[in-house]
Amino acid sequence: MRIALLSYRSKPHCGGQGIYVRHLSRELVALGHSVEVFSGQPYPDLDDGVVLTKVPSLDLYRDPDPFRVPSPREFRDRIDVQEFATMCVAGFPEPKTFSLRVACLLKERAGEFDIAHDNQTLGYGMLDIERNGLPLIATVHHPITFDRRIDIASTRNPWRKLTLMRWYGFVRMQAKVARQARRILTPSHVSMVDIERDFGVDPSRMQAILLGVDDCFVPPTTARVPGRILAMASADAPVKGIATLLEAFAKLQTERQLELLLVTKPQLGGRTEQLIESLGIQDSVRFVSGVSEAELVQIMGSAEVACVPSLYEGFSLPTAELMACQTPLVVSRAGAIPEVVGPDGLCADLVTPGDVEELVAALGKLLDDPQRRERMGQAGRRRVLELFSWKVVAMKVAAAYEEVIAEYHSERLAKIGTEHAHR
Repeated sequence: MRIALLSYRSKPHCGGQGIYVRHLSRELVALGHSVEVFSGQPYPDLDDGVVLTKVPSLDLYRDPDPFRVPSPREFRDRIDVQEFATMCVAGFPEPKTFSLRVACLLKERAGEFDIAHDNQTLGYGMLDIERNGLPLIATVHHPITFDRRIDIASTRNPWRKLTLMRWYGFVRMQAKVARQARRILTPSHVSMVDIERDFGVDPSRMQAILLGVDDCFVPPTTARVPGRILAMASADAPVKGIATLLEAFAKLQTERQLELLLVTKPQLGGRTEQLIESLGIQDSVRFVSGVSEAELVQIMGSAEVACVPSLYEGFSLPTAELMACQTPLVVSRAGAIPEVVGPDGLCADLVTPGDVEELVAALGKLLDDPQRRERMGQAGRRRVLELFSWKVVAMKVAAAYEEVIAEYHSERLAKIGTEHAHR
């Protein structure tokens, strides 16, 4: 099959969308399919055999200059104007504007592909792709309604609430597009239920396909760092639950010699840095970001305990990757995380999301029991090897492609036959 894989941003090393694009495209190519990735900035890291077509935006949120003002010569068309204007009124334009750009590109190239696969863009332009002769399937990792609810609930500033509501204005568009998509793929059964409830998608048009873990995530060959707790977050956002972990860590540190390693890039002067300062734990918390995959694996295997304190996850790839590294876990009983780790206490200890005292108790208990940590790490790795394979993901996705392509062409033939019958 000839596959157009569409992703409005595919940041390398960090964030589920970029990981999904890289590993799915690689395994599809290994199965003998051709894959061309269409991506906006930041562009993905892709493996040999996968073609990248850059779909440049104005890149309004790039580091180190987010919410930048482009020079007049940077504007190329009406879509650029729309993108900048939406940012100026506190909206997030990228899903919509990327979809419009890629729809224009594929209108001219529809005959070069058998199917288009949208990776959580769900912009209005995606609907034009199928109208222009190319069947469309979409992956929804989880409905962004959860991020919106948690973000809005976490602030007491009325003006901030208003701007957040404006920022998340694209969610209504995503729900509308998801309802019209021919097939929705999602990484967990929990996400499927949430997409049905929040986006109103017919469950008969959805399919859960668990994600994979790359073979590079392996147990460490050197001793773990005593007292090191590790957490990973693709964004400095309330939904990741880092505030709960920081408060728990501050309490644990009064009785123990501990270090907290956060694999994330915090917003300069943002809520995470402010909370660390207010808790007085600056000397015991370190941030790591921009590392290579090999360095990331080494870091994941260096901790005695890892924590995933998220308030919601549609799958949580970091959880599965930490399990592959045989790192014992304390995780939130939130979203699809229990679906990833399995029975409570076997591969991870589950705690109530947002409950600081429960997290303190669980982390303390696990830190005090090296034999249980060893058993838990081994059980987690066994679970990953049994369930989470990118090759299996690609095989299941390819089968879904074939079904969608057959359905699309069957409908077109039926429509042509009806039109002939009425002549």
